[in-house]
Amino acid sequence: MQSFISETLDDILQTTKSFENVVFILPSQRAKVFVKQTFKDKISVGFLPEMLNIEQFIHQISGVQKADNIQLLFHFYTIYKSVDKNPDSFDTFSTWALTVLQDFNEIDQHLINTKEIFTYLRDIERLRKWSVKGTFKETELIKDHYSFLEKLNNYYTAFYQFLLDENIGYQGLMYREASKKVATYLDKNADKKFFFIGFNALNKAEEFLFQKVLENGNSEIYWDIDEAFFNSNHQAGKFVRKYKKEWKYFEKNKLKSLGNSFSAPKKIQVIGAAKNNTQIKYIGEILEENPDFKNTALVLADETLLPITLNSLPKNIKAINITMGYPLKDIPTTSLLFSVFQLFVSQEKLQKSMLNEYYYKDVIRFFKHQSIYGLISNIDDFTSEIAAENQTFISEKLLAKFLENQPIEVKKVILNLFKSFDTVSNFIERILDLINLLKEDINDLEKEYLFRFYTVFTQLKTLQNEFEYFTDLKTLSLFFRQLIGSESLSFQGEPLKGLQLMGMLETRVLDFENIILASANEGVLPASSQQNSFIPFDVKVEFGLPTYREKDAIFSYHFFRLIQRAKNIFILYNTEHDVFGSGEKSRFVTQLEMMRTDIVHKIVSPKVVAQKTELKEIAKNELVFERLKELAKQGFSPSSLTNYLYNPVAFYKQKILRIKEFDDVEETVAYNTLGTVVHETLDELYKPFIGQFLTADDILEMEKIAKELVVKHFKIQFKNGDLSTGKNRLIFEVANRFVTNFLSQEKLLLKDKKNQLKIIATEENLSAEIEIDGIDFPIKIHGNVDRVDELNGEIRIIDYKSGMVQSSELKVLDFEQLRTKEQYKAIQVLLYGYLFTKSKNFDSSKTLKAGIFSFKNLNQGFLSINFSSNYRNPDYTITQEKLEEFLVRIKEYIKEIYNPAIGFIEPPDLKY
Repeated sequence: MQSFISETLDDILQTTKSFENVVFILPSQRAKVFVKQTFKDKISVGFLPEMLNIEQFIHQISGVQKADNIQLLFHFYTIYKSVDKNPDSFDTFSTWALTVLQDFNEIDQHLINTKEIFTYLRDIERLRKWSVKGTFKETELIKDHYSFLEKLNNYYTAFYQFLLDENIGYQGLMYREASKKVATYLDKNADKKFFFIGFNALNKAEEFLFQKVLENGNSEIYWDIDEAFFNSNHQAGKFVRKYKKEWKYFEKNKLKSLGNSFSAPKKIQVIGAAKNNTQIKYIGEILEENPDFKNTALVLADETLLPITLNSLPKNIKAINITMGYPLKDIPTTSLLFSVFQLFVSQEKLQKSMLNEYYYKDVIRFFKHQSIYGLISNIDDFTSEIAAENQTFISEKLLAKFLENQPIEVKKVILNLFKSFDTVSNFIERILDLINLLKEDINDLEKEYLFRFYTVFTQLKTLQNEFEYFTDLKTLSLFFRQLIGSESLSFQGEPLKGLQLMGMLETRVLDFENIILASANEGVLPASSQQNSFIPFDVKVEFGLPTYREKDAIFSYHFFRLIQRAKNIFILYNTEHDVFGSGEKSRFVTQLEMMRTDIVHKIVSPKVVAQKTELKEIAKNELVFERLKELAKQGFSPSSLTNYLYNPVAFYKQKILRIKEFDDVEETVAYNTLGTVVHETLDELYKPFIGQFLTADDILEMEKIAKELVVKHFKIQFKNGDLSTGKNRLIFEVANRFVTNFLSQEKLLLKDKKNQLKIIATEENLSAEIEIDGIDFPIKIHGNVDRVDELNGEIRIIDYKSGMVQSSELKVLDFEQLRTKEQYKAIQVLLYGYLFTKSKNFDSSKTLKAGIFSFKNLNQGFLSINFSSNYRNPDYTITQEKLEEFLVRIKEYIKEIYNPAIGFIEPPDLKY
């Protein structure tokens, strides 16, 4: 394959032997590297020409230094404040100023008469305001918009003059100034010969400059265009055809250099892949099959795919050269800095600035970030302590205690970060100190990240000291978030080695034998027609500014030029409709399919390997049996037995391994806390009446102190928690309502003088030992019964449930069906009944019932175990025979637990 660079140099070498006074002007920095390398291969001795990219060339002519975006924004705000009588705050200004700067840049690049375009804009807006019938209603927002557009020319004029005085500027200003100074520049460099190589779409300033240079007679321009696009009406040849037709230079000079390689034989595959991940994974497979990457380019039309691409490249790629920025928002350090900002943003939002306390989630997020976690040893102990004490807000004092045994420098920097600060500059200094602290003991890539942020914050500090535009941390935080969204980290590598990974614009001038193009979707290639500008579409057309139509032609050129000389081409697109790109392949791919007949089409999807999932099984060894013997002594509770029936593996983790659930800060009252509060309140209310018959007056006395007790038990269970507002207040009211509704129901029952209610026990721990055939030691069963009472001569075993329980869950028709999940509540209640008969001198002549009060279903009253399927004739009585039959089943379950041949097996139908 003869590349465009090689063809061009061969042609130049025919007429130019010495390159001492020759200047090559190229579209990109990367192109310079490849031109130099090709030059070295073609000439053995002699000077290389001076090589400039277009930006360097414009800088040489204009003599103006390019300013970066942050610097420009601060200077623009200074001018804006001096011109506008009622200026916006800096954070509001920064939301629209970047768009205005972009418009200024475009206007200058195309050498538009600014007074004309801004007057035109103003007149359009005035016409829109005008209404014959006077029906148009001007809102304040619309008035502000008109006012803003009318002031744009004032902003532009003042800002342009200011930048000239400072000798700095944005790219457009450099172009406009270069256009004014080009004649002087050419006089000074009359002995130089210029070659423009590989350009396509030029702005008006570039057109003017190039023609001025070419008029000198000893300079040349080389276009990289194929006959297939130039000699037809193809969009990719739009600009070169226009220049051939309009430039005076081409009246006497031939167009260089038309290629004819697009029609040559090629292997082209168009591959549809479900979602971006599948595209990238399939690219990995293509690269694995192709061991020679010397002349291969992987081009990402959607540059946001760079992070997942880097993580998906196969191991056989030893060298890679990246020519696109890695988005700063995807770098780990970014999330650390966001977590620092969040500490203070939340503090202000939650009104804790005066106390200098921090929201616990923000503190944990900061300390658990990978950069900090490796720096401090006992972070997990600290988070456990926060959870144990239920600390929603963390004080500076608590942080100092936590960090007291850390190295002096670490302690100093971290504690300083959490102190109250006087100025934004002071805060930025702390961020810089943190970055300095983190730079020790990290790898080279992480140092690159940190250095990038160090330069950004150093610049922000300098600008803040000079201008003081960040009035508070919130403004800085918003600006930083905005900045991160548009900035990227540039990689440095060996451009001529290994796989070339690049964006679409970086492919200019370069040719590769093997091309892999990812994300060739409509909406990505070309980009969507949405424009971010204050200049309307029709005004842009009127003044010759580029619109999405020109941008489409530019992308069309890049796409077709990229595959012009390649031999093996893989074009991938996303087939899914639920993501950006809408599942439709690019119009350029469709055009390519119409132009060629040798394209292979493929649809790929992730490889799904059918796997037979084996149920998790844990065998019982000696250690397990030792623990089971301990459990036999300690005793099985009804809930631990039902836990085993539901999921033996969970039972193994909780009871054998003794793994506890992770304690977290209870910011919102948990449901189990609500249940505990209600249980404890009722226990305290009824305990004084044990052994007594209750009256309606007793309940009235209970009602007077019920709320006070609910508050008391919330304070015990919900340490340091706030019950005064929000969701917690609602949950507190729910707990209070549960108790008052329950007492109301009791009062209603006792108002009928026929009803006799005697409290026998509350919150009583009952236990009994059972002998099981085949197990040579007794098994203890124990349980905490919420309440035992006697109503009209019937003994009731009562369990309180704060959740919803239906009577159907307590229907026991067949003891063999107890293992089904629907019967678990019945098992618990029957076990309480059994324990009561065994551990108390139960008078078997009395009727025994057991059941549940469901606080979410209190209207149904006491829900009792029912042994009858006939709803007209329920059977609520627990007899000795029924208890014995029930116990047979319980013994079977316990026997299974102690059977060495049966492991702890995960149920196949387990949902979670």
